[in-house]
Amino acid sequence: MRARLMVVAVIINAVAALVSGAVIILKARTATQVETAASLAVAEPLVAETLQVLQDAPVSGLFPILDLRFRSVRHVRVSLLDAAGAPVVTGDEARRRSGEVKRRAPAWFARMIAPPVQRHEVPLVLRGTRIGTALVTTEPGDEIDEIWGYALALGLTGAALSLAMLATLYLAFGRLLSPLARLADGLTRLEKQDYSPRLDRPDTRELAVIAARFNRLAEALEAARAANRDLNRRLLTAQDDERRRTALELHDEFGPCLFALEANSSSIARIGATLDEPARGRLRQRTDDIAAIVRRVQVINRGLLSRLRPAGLGQAPLAQCLDLLLRDLARHNPGVTIEGRFAPLRRGYGDLVDLTVYRCVQEGVTNALRHARAAAIRVEVAEAADGTRLDLSVSDDGIGLAPEPALGHGLPGMRERVAALGGRLAIAGAAAGTVLSVAIPIEPPDAGEAAA
Repeated sequence: MRARLMVVAVIINAVAALVSGAVIILKARTATQVETAASLAVAEPLVAETLQVLQDAPVSGLFPILDLRFRSVRHVRVSLLDAAGAPVVTGDEARRRSGEVKRRAPAWFARMIAPPVQRHEVPLVLRGTRIGTALVTTEPGDEIDEIWGYALALGLTGAALSLAMLATLYLAFGRLLSPLARLADGLTRLEKQDYSPRLDRPDTRELAVIAARFNRLAEALEAARAANRDLNRRLLTAQDDERRRTALELHDEFGPCLFALEANSSSIARIGATLDEPARGRLRQRTDDIAAIVRRVQVINRGLLSRLRPAGLGQAPLAQCLDLLLRDLARHNPGVTIEGRFAPLRRGYGDLVDLTVYRCVQEGVTNALRHARAAAIRVEVAEAADGTRLDLSVSDDGIGLAPEPALGHGLPGMRERVAALGGRLAIAGAAAGTVLSVAIPIEPPDAGEAAA
């Protein structure tokens, strides 16, 4: 905007300069024409007066005197001709021509200013006899030089004033428009979901209104995000509580029922062993089928329990639970090296944070195993130096990100869980492979935890 305003100011200055130049040229042309016409009108009376005064002078001395008298006449050039029409050049005139001063005004300016050339012949009559002719030609060079000097001084002064004005406008526009730059930076941060920026009140009333409304918008967005985050946290808490209750019911109710089915199947098999063939064989086959179904349901039940609530989470230290998770994944994928590095972590950070970290590690490693075709996977979890953030990364040496990766339910689910805790999740390609980065804010440790 400042550049556009400066361009407008430059255009206005240029138009003003052109108009001023046109007015100067028109006025100068008129003034030059008047001056040369006046000088031309003075020439003939001057000749007559000189001849009247010098009626008794010899002819040979008349021409130098006339040349001397014509020097005082500006804006005309007088050439003296004898009675035969030949030019008469006096010594003074020759010296004057040889030492003629070069004109200061450039040719293009002289062409615009100079009026049409006029010539006038004045007969030289001495004692009733014509002794020659004075050829008077308009010569506006002196007037044009003066006008050029005035125009040059005026132009330089105007240019200096214009430059000073442009510099002042540049600084003034920069000061006036600097709130807009801060507003643009604030809007960029809002676009990146950073609602913390606030704008100072500018001196300009209109910009002050915009800044005040921006601040109210940022406050409203920050309040809405806080409310949304609190709602998501409550929703996650409710979901995790429901999953915990469901897992507890599966473990406490479904598990014993399966164990009872398995025990009854074994009891029926022992009773069937006392029967005669072929009833014994048919009964043993049925009890074996029941036992296989029970074992299958037990495997499914353990998987459901693991997905609903990882075993040991909340009872064992978080680092130990993550280490067990990586060992189990490595056991099921023997061709991939899975390494975990867990800096000294607290025993736990609360159910929501612990479960979110566990799920992010689980989903990140699973995605790398399924899609990255990696040979090595590295997991790191560490606290920030100030103890207010938990940093997690899952990196692999696989094929990297696809140009348009297909999103399933895992990554969006992780992103929602992390966002509900006020954290950030990012996935990007590295020099070789992919890196999943998660940052989750945590409460700093109290004195007791720090001492432990």
